[in-house]
Amino acid sequence: MASDRDILPDDVKPTNYAISLHDLPNGGDWSYNGTVDIDIEIRRETQEITLNTFELKIHGGELSSEQGKTEGSIKASKISYDEGSRRTTFAFDQKLAQSPKAVLSIKFSGIVNSHMAGFYRSKYKPVVEAAKSVPRDDEYHYMFSTQFESSDARRAFPCFDEPNLKATFDFSIVIPEDQTALSNMPEKDVKKGSKDGTKVVSFERTPIMSTYLLAWAVGDFEYIEDFTRRKYNGKNLPVRVYTTRGLKEQGRLALESAHQVVDHFSEACTTHTIQVAPLLTVTALPHRLPAPQGRFASSARIFFPVLKQEADFSHGAMENWGLITYRTTAVLYDEFASDQKYKNRVVYVVAHELAHQWFGNLVTMDWWNELWLNEGFATWVGWLAVDHLHPDWNVWGQFVTESMQMAFQLDSLRTSHPIEVPVRDALEVDQIFDHISYLKGSSVIRMLSAHLTVDTFLLGVSNYLKAHKYGNATTKDLWSALSEASGQDVNAFMEPWIRKIGFPVLTVAEEPGQISVRQSRFLTAGNVKPEEDETTWWIPLGLKTGPKAEIANIDALTTKEDTLRDIDDSFYKLNANQTGFYRTNLPPERLQRLAKDLDKLSVQDKIGLIGDAAALMVSGDGTTSGVLAFVEGFKSETNYLVWDQVVSTMTSIRSVFADDVQVSKGLQKFTLQLVTAATDKIGWDFNQTDDYLTGRLRALLLYEAGAAGHERVVSEAKSRFSKFQNGDKDAVHPSLRSATFKIVVKQGGKEAFDAIKNVYLSTTSIDGKEIALQAMGSVQTPELAREYLAWVFSGAVPVQDVHSASHTLGSNPKTRLALWQYIKENWSMLREKLGGNMVVLERFLRTGLSKFASFEVEKDIEAFFRDKDNKGYDRGLAVVSDTIKGNARYKENDLERVREWLKARGYSE
Repeated sequence: MASDRDILPDDVKPTNYAISLHDLPNGGDWSYNGTVDIDIEIRRETQEITLNTFELKIHGGELSSEQGKTEGSIKASKISYDEGSRRTTFAFDQKLAQSPKAVLSIKFSGIVNSHMAGFYRSKYKPVVEAAKSVPRDDEYHYMFSTQFESSDARRAFPCFDEPNLKATFDFSIVIPEDQTALSNMPEKDVKKGSKDGTKVVSFERTPIMSTYLLAWAVGDFEYIEDFTRRKYNGKNLPVRVYTTRGLKEQGRLALESAHQVVDHFSEACTTHTIQVAPLLTVTALPHRLPAPQGRFASSARIFFPVLKQEADFSHGAMENWGLITYRTTAVLYDEFASDQKYKNRVVYVVAHELAHQWFGNLVTMDWWNELWLNEGFATWVGWLAVDHLHPDWNVWGQFVTESMQMAFQLDSLRTSHPIEVPVRDALEVDQIFDHISYLKGSSVIRMLSAHLTVDTFLLGVSNYLKAHKYGNATTKDLWSALSEASGQDVNAFMEPWIRKIGFPVLTVAEEPGQISVRQSRFLTAGNVKPEEDETTWWIPLGLKTGPKAEIANIDALTTKEDTLRDIDDSFYKLNANQTGFYRTNLPPERLQRLAKDLDKLSVQDKIGLIGDAAALMVSGDGTTSGVLAFVEGFKSETNYLVWDQVVSTMTSIRSVFADDVQVSKGLQKFTLQLVTAATDKIGWDFNQTDDYLTGRLRALLLYEAGAAGHERVVSEAKSRFSKFQNGDKDAVHPSLRSATFKIVVKQGGKEAFDAIKNVYLSTTSIDGKEIALQAMGSVQTPELAREYLAWVFSGAVPVQDVHSASHTLGSNPKTRLALWQYIKENWSMLREKLGGNMVVLERFLRTGLSKFASFEVEKDIEAFFRDKDNKGYDRGLAVVSDTIKGNARYKENDLERVREWLKARGYSE
């Protein structure tokens, strides 16, 4: 047994599960009954079998040498449960001999819970009349579904719930005749149930996979279908999107994206001379695997069941093998009624989850400490697919401004963790589904693939997948495959990126014709201690230089310091296109010179320069005044992604200095001056010739201008919303609802707040509730903030969405203190309502409390949680503490300099 993790005993290993569920609830106590027959290999003589259960009642267990035969079976003499480890042990009166196959049969009952974990119920308002048997109350209908990652399969049935204890699964379920059951595999058989009005639905056996990838759903579903354009084993593969009745047509974008992504992954492999197209397309799509009888399933399908409008789902989506489940706004899109930003989201999330069918499902990390092998890869490959489908979206610019900057933000804290992070037991796992595993992981992969070339990188990855298909792998296995494909020692230069905390900043000093570069660890708090700066990273320098800004052929930095000679100092830029995961600290004069050479920079370069300058001002290696002077040079910028980084930077600066009235007003005036020309030019009206990024830019600028007090924008927002309220739904373009609603709430007090609440309650738009909920957090008084929170926790808002309230109120300087006060005063209620799923509680606290810039508030938060059981969200609290202290130090160090700069330039008195 590994010493660094608390895992199940290895004397028994599962090979197959036969799960049967029956007596599903129709309300009441929401309980159900089930049996599971687990084929096991007894590796060594033992007298006990221990596996995972949680919130299940075990009614008995017995062991037999052959499934279906009771002769020679042995009943467990004692069944004990350890609540702390969520394990049940079956003890027998006699020793169990080593055996290649035995069957452990267990009868159990469980609860279809409301925690969005395990086997749970999800409520929604029906769009059209549903089947008569659907559970319902006065207002809502219910569907049942599962969410097992990371360690919640044990909530649904007894199992060996660890990722490297892979097995196959047979699943059957008794449901009402007028409902639909879905699982990872196609239906094998449907029979009449023993009770009137019921049927027994059985599914084909799954491929060998981890327990967290098993899934099923029961509800009143309908679907739309399309087919891959490529043929696999002579057939075009069907792809389906399932929804509750009345919503299926809004799955068209996801459907179209899905079959294109599947084909693209296969075509990319062929293009790159990787002989795995049959492997990828056959084995990643379990319905194409040989059935138990050795034939291929005749009806191949990929399922995309949607967790319906208002239905509860704690994640954005889940990659269950062959049965991917989604939050509604991550998969449904109405071309005429949805905000354009959700189009991007749908296409990316579909690509990300399909990528998991290879990266995670076919080959799975050996243990949760290497979660990044699943999530980092799926993130990068997802972006790769979106770039192929929509090259006009400039997704790598989006990646730099969203993914990389968010990864930098978390990884620049002392409380960060390495990409490969120790995980003692499964209960610690959920907190590392964070920006490090997803976004730093994918950023490092992007850096490596750029160095090796994408062709070589995909060749190595292909070999890795072939070598470990249906099994588990480690980071070293990947490095070995990439080293073989590239002829380079990948392990040597990538190990620090994976196993060490943090990332470097490259500090540049100039001399005539040359520059010196020095790497050191970057911390938002600054003052890096010697013991925190012992890592020497391999850093691809990516030098652009000369009149044409060409990329120079220079070696990566592998020492703490080096000098680059023969530099054309009329222009140079390190980290070309921001493919390297590091910050660059340029001399202030160089930064200002680059502001005059923007035409030589790519979108990614511009975003990187702004992001680096903003981070360095917080750490004390730069100044806010320097950043403000730099971003002034972007007034005439036309690219949405660059403006997004500018606006994000200004939002952060205003947030930190919000408590100082004079500086706050000065920054608002500066922001208004910065965005006015671009806002006036782009206007409110969409044209048929507008591309996707132009639409996004319009929404961004109008909101930023309106929030800064642009009188014409505010007046127009109020006018359009008034018409919208009076029934003219075309008065507010779908992509301008967010900007309009937020401006109206900020300016309009309780009357506007109530109006947007009515929009939330009455909208039939898929994204309408999310947009209205977020807009309501723009209130400007503590009283309205408390009213908002009381309403959110009254049951009006699904638990999956409550973090929207904490995020918007926490980001709002006028309300963040009221939010913290509410948390303290209502902690018992919050803990009870959100604590059933620690992912939800941790997210609520982290997003709501991270924006403070006060040592006093940080101490208050620490004192409040000091005597509480914080397991499950302790890492989030550490991030909150570190972030607040960094903000407070930054404010303390730079406040007076900002004040003087604003005064000197006429932005404040």
